[in-house]
Amino acid sequence: IGIDLVAMCVNDVITCGAKPLYFLDYISTKKLDGREDQIMEGIIKGCKIAGVDLIGGETAEHGRFSYDIDLAGFCTGIVEEGEILDGRMIKPGDKVIGIESHGLHSNGYSLINDMLWRHKISYKNHPELLNPTYIYAPLVKKLMEEYPILGMAHITGGGIPENLPRCLPEGMTVDVDYDSWERPEIFNVIQKAGDIEEEEMRKTFNLGIGFCLIVPPDVDIDTGDFRSWVIGKTK
Repeated sequence: IGIDLVAMCVNDVITCGAKPLYFLDYISTKKLDGREDQIMEGIIKGCKIAGVDLIGGETAEHGRFSYDIDLAGFCTGIVEEGEILDGRMIKPGDKVIGIESHGLHSNGYSLINDMLWRHKISYKNHPELLNPTYIYAPLVKKLMEEYPILGMAHITGGGIPENLPRCLPEGMTVDVDYDSWERPEIFNVIQKAGDIEEEEMRKTFNLGIGFCLIVPPDVDIDTGDFRSWVIGKTK
């Protein structure tokens, strides 16, 4: 959970080409019971992966005014004004590269928790439901030094249909081929157990794509240890 908190902030910041600098956290709880220590371990690990400093934060006990644990994170990054990636350089025919996710990436858990409550699925049989979110900052830093990246999108709530268009110029869309990558089996399990329509799956989950890059059509990218696919093109 601590890693996910860092990831949700850092992965958003880097989409504009910014270098993440530092992170702060806030933990609100009914009563300190040791779980916050485990969360902090995750936050510290997430910051180390992202290459950011944890410069402060707060932990607060709220007694009867708090239900359980509530978390908030804050990240600041820096980028030269003339180097901000705002999609203005994207043209029709550019390639969309999808980089693999590490499972659900903090999204769709309202649905997952309901399915767990109704015993449609279980953590025991599917421990990958607790996979921490990938932090893409080190990879993106390396890729930006080597390739002409035109736009980036962090695939969170709303899936590819809602997040990818955010980095496109007004009036431009993307044709996404959902058969162009290997969908992790956990998404098939969720879809079958919940009898969920394909369109709803695409709007709720990342379906195995955690981050997208847009590059010129003649550029081939090596994403190293992360699997990636050409999943579409702009139009």
